[in-house]
Order: sequence, then structure tokens, then C-alpha cells
Amino acid sequence: MKLQRHGLVAGLLASALLLAACGGDDNTTGSGSGGQQAQLSGAVKVDGSSTVAPLTTAAAEFFAEQQSKVRVTVGTSGTGGGFEKFCNGETDVSDASRPIKDEEIAACKAKNIAYSELVVANDALTVVVNKDNTWAECLTTDQLKKMWEPDSKVTSWNQVDPKFPNEPLKLFGPGTDSGTFDYFTDEINGKEGASRKDYQPSEDDNVIVTGVSGSKGGLGYFGYTYFEENQDKLTAVKVDGGSGCVEPSAATVQDGTYKPLARPLFIYPSVSAMKRPEVAAFVDYYVANDGKIAEDAKYVPLNEEQRTKLTTELASLKSKAGS
Repeated sequence: MKLQRHGLVAGLLASALLLAACGGDDNTTGSGSGGQQAQLSGAVKVDGSSTVAPLTTAAAEFFAEQQSKVRVTVGTSGTGGGFEKFCNGETDVSDASRPIKDEEIAACKAKNIAYSELVVANDALTVVVNKDNTWAECLTTDQLKKMWEPDSKVTSWNQVDPKFPNEPLKLFGPGTDSGTFDYFTDEINGKEGASRKDYQPSEDDNVIVTGVSGSKGGLGYFGYTYFEENQDKLTAVKVDGGSGCVEPSAATVQDGTYKPLARPLFIYPSVSAMKRPEVAAFVDYYVANDGKIAEDAKYVPLNEEQRTKLTTELASLKSKAGS
């Protein structure tokens, strides 16, 4: 099963609502470890990062093969928008492409929403250019900052580097509710949220794909999975973080050489939601099958150290929930 992302963000919620119809009506079904488990029912509400949404949707589709009566819905409000809903008690699990912020922690605490932070995959935040761009094979983090910093006046590629052509620079990127925006601005510009405003923002990564692929001088950034899905339309730029040019890939993320744009991806299940068997079963399945889910959805799997920590964190979460 390979998850397709063309028109993904617009269709995620609708497709997720149909997940309950994907399985059969048997009273028992195989578990992730090959055993049997009773059929459950109910709903699991997930919202948050558009980067993590395809991963969670893949998990939900696999889970539906075992628990056809549990309806898992996956929204894409962005990491910030997802935490707003989560800390208001509107969702069971929050997808995030960055760790929860202090103000979001306070918002959850005010509503007595306890949770655990689970790293479920890795990502190479990928800088992309148009296929006709033959000059920007590698960019330094300083050059990226020159393009994206708040007071940037760069409007042409030759202003980035005199060796580059006098081609108009057109920038596309995530909106301010995106965890990808937060991560990129922090790592490249030195402060979370610090960015020039005269670019074309969108919470839908497919809009960024369309923008960059339609403009010879276009440049944008998003999660690696969206590049993989659209590599026939875009070129991934190698990034020089101070130790030479490194391309984004599963190998360079896992070995730590893709700096500084490699990042973990998270889900945040609430303790109260985990008291419900359908939510606990879904999160259990997600964690037990994280490698298969990451591979299917074209994400970078966890390394062994991360996998061990994930298992420990889940056990702690289940203990808090009494599940």
C-alpha cells in the first residue's frame, strides 16, 4: 500500500472519514504481532501538522484493516492550529512537526490536558527549486538566511551569489501556523517565526509544489516526503551547514550529517483519550508498526535509540492512563 499525495491535504479528512468502511465485519482480527484481538468501535480524532498527516493517515489505513469499526479522522490545521484544538480538548491526538511550545503547554495545563510526546518518524526538511534551475545545486545556510531573513531585500538570484543568473527569485513556503515554518525559521534565521513576509505562504504543501514547479526562479521548503512524491517536478537542493554540501535523504538524516534541517516528527496523545480502548489501540498500533508505516508513507524511520525511547515513552503514557 503506497499512499499517494496528489491533492492530499484537501482530501485527507474526507478519506479518513471513510476508513471505517475499509475492513470486514469479522469479530476478531490479527494484531500487529500476529495474534487476535476483539473488535472495537468508536472514533479517534487527530489534527495538526500537514507534514505528519500523511504518516498518521497511513497508520489509520493499516489500523482500519484490523479495527474496521473504529473511525480515525485526520485534520490538517497545522502544528499550531492542531495544538490549539488539542489543548482545548477537541482532539485525542495532535500531529506536530516541532515540539510543543511553552505557551501551548500552559494552554493544555489550564484545561487539565495531560499528554506524552512520542517521536514516530524523522524528516529531512527539504529546500526545493524548479527543474530548470541549473545553478543552485547547493546552498549554504548563510545564503538561505540571506533569502529568508526578516529584512531581506533579495529579489533576484544574482543577489544571493554573483555567479547566479539575474533570474527573479520567487519564494514559496508554509504559513505561520506550520511547525515546518517554525523549525526552518529557527534553524536558518536564528529565531522561530523570524521571516520575510513577502513570500507566498500556504498550509497546503501541494500549493508550494505548484508554485515552485511553475516558476523558473522559484524556491520553497517542506517535508522530504512531499519532495519524493514530486521529484519529477522539482529538484532538491543540497545544504551546506558548515561541513560541506549534503543532500536530504534517509541515510543523511539517520547518520546526522544533514544539518541543520533534519528533524523528528511527533504525535501527542492525551492521557484522558488513552483511557478509551479505541484510542489506546490506535496509538499502540502506530508505535508497534512505526517502521512499516514510515516506509509506506515515505518517511525516514526511527533509528534504534529513538525506537527504544519511543517504547519507553508509550509504556509511561499507558501507565498514566491506566491502560
